[in-house]
Amino acid sequence: MPKVIAIVGATGAQGGGLARTILAREDDEFSVRALTRRPDSDAARGLADAGAQVVQADLDEPESVRRGFQGAYGAFCLTNFWEHFSPEKEKEQAHTMAQAAEAEGVEHVIWSTLEDMRVWVPLSDDRMPTLMEHYKVPHFDAKGEADRYFMEGGAPATCLRTSFYWDNFIHFGMGPQDDGEGGLVLTLPIGDARLPGMASEDIGKCALGILQAGDRFQGQTVTVTGEKLTGEEMAKSFTQALGREVRYNPVSPETYRSFGFDGADDLGNMFQVMRDFNEEFCRPRDPTLSRQLNPELKSFQEWLGRNKDRIPLG
Repeated sequence: MPKVIAIVGATGAQGGGLARTILAREDDEFSVRALTRRPDSDAARGLADAGAQVVQADLDEPESVRRGFQGAYGAFCLTNFWEHFSPEKEKEQAHTMAQAAEAEGVEHVIWSTLEDMRVWVPLSDDRMPTLMEHYKVPHFDAKGEADRYFMEGGAPATCLRTSFYWDNFIHFGMGPQDDGEGGLVLTLPIGDARLPGMASEDIGKCALGILQAGDRFQGQTVTVTGEKLTGEEMAKSFTQALGREVRYNPVSPETYRSFGFDGADDLGNMFQVMRDFNEEFCRPRDPTLSRQLNPELKSFQEWLGRNKDRIPLG
C-alpha cells in the first residue's frame, strides 16, 4: 500500500506543489491526504479529482489535525503568517502539529520553516525597529522559534528552511512598477546583496525528495533555494522576459518600511537582515543540494518564462 502523506496547506503553494508532484507520479510509493479548512473549495475538489484524499482540518482545532494525521506515514507542516499577522498563532499552530504527529505516530514530519533572525539582530539591537514587542522579523522569528517543537518532539522530523518566493512578485505586489516614463522599476531594499529565491512549488518538490530519502535527513535542518541573485540580475531577467526595460531601484530598508502596506515593516526588516548578513544568510542555501532533492528545480529565468503574464505591473 502507498504510504500516506498528510499535507497541511495542500491547496496552497508549497503544499500544493508537494501534493501535485506526488499525484502526478506513476509509482505508488506515496499517496496524498490533503488537509484543508475548506474541502468544498475548487482547489480541494481539483485535488480529489486527481486522486487525493481530502480531509477537513483546521490548525486552530487540534483534534481535527490529529484526525488528519491518523495513520499517515509522513506529514508536511506549515503555517501562514500572512493570514492573521500573528506570530503567537503561528507558534501555537506549529505546536499543535508537532503534538499531533507525535500522538499519531507519524514516522517523518517535514516542517517548513525559516531562521529566527533575532540570532543575528537581537531585540536590543537598534539598527532596526523591534516589532510586536518581541520580534525583529515576526514571520521568520516565530517559525524559527517553533523549530524546537518538531526537533524535540516524539516524531522524527526534518526542518526545511526555505527562501524568498519568486511568487511574491505575483501575490505581494513586489513586481516591477511603472516609472512614469514608459519603463518599469524593481524596488528592493537589498543594495547589491544577493537574494536567495525559488518557486514556491519547488519547495514542495524538495520536500518529496526528503521523504524519498527515508531517514537520511531526519533530525536535520535542510535549507533550499533556486538561485541567489542581485537586484540588478533580477531586473535584467525581468527585462528579457517582459520585453520592457526594468531598472533596479535599491531603496533603503527605512524607506521600504515607510511604504505603509500591511507587513511593510516586517518585510523591510527581513530584507535588511538579508542585506546586512548576506554571507551568513546565503551560505547554507545550496542550489546543488536543492537540485539533488528536486531535479526539476527551476531557475529564475525559467520561472519567469512560465509566470510573466501573471505578474501585475503597476
